Amino acid sequence: MEAEAADSRDRRGLGSRAPEFIRSRRVLHVSWQVGVFVVGLAVVVSGVVLLPLPGPGWVVIFGGMAVWATEFVWAQLVLRWTKRKVTEAAQRALDPKVRRRNIILTVTGLVIIGGLAGVYFWKFGLVMPWSIKNQ
Repeated sequence: MEAEAADSRDRRGLGSRAPEFIRSRRVLHVSWQVGVFVVGLAVVVSGVVLLPLPGPGWVVIFGGMAVWATEFVWAQLVLRWTKRKVTEAAQRALDPKVRRRNIILTVTGLVIIGGLAGVYFWKFGLVMPWSIKNQ
């Protein structure tokens, strides 16, 4: 009984969010789905391009998934799973032991990087690759 209630709770709101007059006509609905897929694909591809570049790559990818989720059940389920995992990770990050460990690792990394930078500047100095002097 509980499993059925949980399943129905998980399945609520799934499916097409197209207007009723579009859903009632098969050809119009299929063309609507193709349009949503193409727009979502363009957004996801632009997010993938932004991953190695400076920019919000993952945010754009999940935006494309949200576009797909307006029409496709599989995208809605992926977004629900992602939201659940992000919420779980946020709850784990609030754990005092995890926060303490993360702070210790961050401070240790910054000390190592600062030490390496100090040794480099002591050994080689700070030389700019350009000259500002009047010539």
